[in-house]
Amino acid sequence: MSPFFDNPTSALDRLTQTFMGKKVCVTGHTGFKGSWLCEWLLLMGAEVSGFSLPEASTNLDLFSQLKLSSRLEDVRGDIRNPVQVADWLIGSEPDFVFNLAAQPLVRLSYKVPVLTWETNVLGTIHVMEGLRQLSKPCAAVMVTTDKVYENREWLHGYREEDPLGGHDPYSSSKVGAEIAIASWRQSFFKKHPVSLASVRAGNVIGGGDWAEDRIVPDCIKSLMRGESIPVRNKISTRPWQHVLEPLSGYLLLASMMSSTLDSPPATSLYSSAFNFGPRLESNRTVAELVNEVLKHWPGQWVDQSDPNAPHEAGKLNLATDKAFHVLGWKPRWNFETTVAKTVEWYRLRDQGLDVAVLTQNQIKEYNHL
Repeated sequence: MSPFFDNPTSALDRLTQTFMGKKVCVTGHTGFKGSWLCEWLLLMGAEVSGFSLPEASTNLDLFSQLKLSSRLEDVRGDIRNPVQVADWLIGSEPDFVFNLAAQPLVRLSYKVPVLTWETNVLGTIHVMEGLRQLSKPCAAVMVTTDKVYENREWLHGYREEDPLGGHDPYSSSKVGAEIAIASWRQSFFKKHPVSLASVRAGNVIGGGDWAEDRIVPDCIKSLMRGESIPVRNKISTRPWQHVLEPLSGYLLLASMMSSTLDSPPATSLYSSAFNFGPRLESNRTVAELVNEVLKHWPGQWVDQSDPNAPHEAGKLNLATDKAFHVLGWKPRWNFETTVAKTVEWYRLRDQGLDVAVLTQNQIKEYNHL
């Protein structure tokens, strides 16, 4: 199979043909990744319905800046409430579902471990229970994280069949979600019109992320204030990737799942777990990332390493051979381009460029339009 992005124009055409006019449900649609995904889906002509907490958006976040609430069905509820989730899914009658709702922060998970597990594990189960009540074909992509693997600080990337395990409450909750997804797939979805897959990606960066305790938002907020950037874990290595990279994988996977929904035996190839990560050379330290940011927005950083800080993985990267061979997917932007496009978004926004135009332009550029 030729790589998905060898001919990026036809690749976008195929995705547009898949999603145009289709009903797509997105949980966590007000989040950073959810907002980028919704913008991409709307560009392709999809009918989007989102489900997030009532307090999940502010005037600063990307969802609000993109004015998405007026451009899609903006449903508010709690993924921990099974009735609300089921009613939304049944009423929407979706062709596709992307489950992004989560408590996504490692450090916060130490403060709210029970809420983290309720959201990430029970929330995932509630979505799958809602999917069980659908009677029409639907491709459902359940988003977890690259942190689901038992981290042995390996230099090589983790593959989908490697052992799962999580040190912190966030990582372990996502492991719980993966176990639940595999169980529900085997127990309830083998002969069901809904096809179920999980996707693992992490350390996503890009314009519009303002979350606490994330290195790029920390960089941008400090630079906007003219302050030195506080860096906690300068030697930790991560597989940095632009937000559009994994989203392109999620969309492609959903498209491939949808194309085989009428032939259940074939769906097993796609109804499984997939890694979506950057090129190997994009595995860089936090210090390298910050220095790359400063090439595009001059400033300084200060080492604030804390030996008593909660545990976070030191080395972590993914092997994406399965996505390449099964889906024909591969990352397009290297480390330097990823950082350049991320900082460009913030700088142009700071200069007054319309956020929707800026975001749409980067999606189109990613697809070489």
